[in-house]
Amino acid sequence: MAKGRGLSAEKKASVIKAASLTALGGNCILAVLKIVTGILAGSMAVLGDGIDSSVDILIALMALFVSSVIARPADKNHPWGHGRAETVATALLSMVLFFAGGQLILSSAYRLIRGNIPEIPGQAALIVTGISIVGKMLLAWSQYIFGKRAGSAMLKANAKNMLGDVVSSAGVLAGLGCSIFFNIGAIDLITAILVGLWVIKNAVGIFLEANTELMDGATDDQSYRELFEAVRLVPEAGHPHRTRMRRIAGYWDIDVDIEVDPSLTVAEAHSIASRVEDAVKNRIEGIFDIMVHVEPLGNKQTEGYGLTEDTVRKAL
Repeated sequence: MAKGRGLSAEKKASVIKAASLTALGGNCILAVLKIVTGILAGSMAVLGDGIDSSVDILIALMALFVSSVIARPADKNHPWGHGRAETVATALLSMVLFFAGGQLILSSAYRLIRGNIPEIPGQAALIVTGISIVGKMLLAWSQYIFGKRAGSAMLKANAKNMLGDVVSSAGVLAGLGCSIFFNIGAIDLITAILVGLWVIKNAVGIFLEANTELMDGATDDQSYRELFEAVRLVPEAGHPHRTRMRRIAGYWDIDVDIEVDPSLTVAEAHSIASRVEDAVKNRIEGIFDIMVHVEPLGNKQTEGYGLTEDTVRKAL
């Protein structure tokens, strides 16, 4: 069975909407719980963890908006559709995370330097942080499942962000335990700074992934290898070259040139190109569009862009 394009834009938007509502509800509960507890228990680390969950609420709201944008059909101003809105939103998501992490670091470091050390947090902070870890694990799992189903880089990035939240909450839990056990309030501020650094690390990773898609880049050669293997299944199609693969919101947009016997008719060459398209769609999952350009065998025209099998082996 052909893998082809996968979910339609409308169905993908529906999955993203369901994922966003799930994340919105779960993070609202966790954010309120942690912020209130952080204030009452006097823990900057728990308060910072709650602020991080508040950022996740903004992310969920942004994802809801994106789901409505990507469902729009292609128009004269956007002939490739509106799928890149998801990638732009993912990049914006990373910036919001970076800002939130930076603010947490600065506020905690300022209090530490000024000697404004908080009191030892209460036991409620430990309990709420434990609840947060379990809740975030469930939310991360749900976002990954939704993201895999929709082929959504944004949802997968959000799942990664929530897994990072699990790690940071575990760090908060460890910091609270040490603060209470050793009766040292400064440990809470140090933990908050470490949480902020973790948030920034995740933000940078998410931005780099989104930037690769926005720049039509490639992070590995496996997809190119599969494309060339698919072309070889059509014996009449020779020397695949000037090959370009780019992502549009989780789908592949592919261009490839092939060489055929110059004595063939246009209809015969077109038939070969169509068979190459089918072979690639059967081999590679989630294709938005594929364009196969036909050239005469032995064409010597100089081409300064795109990849061949040799350049994939050497460059990627």
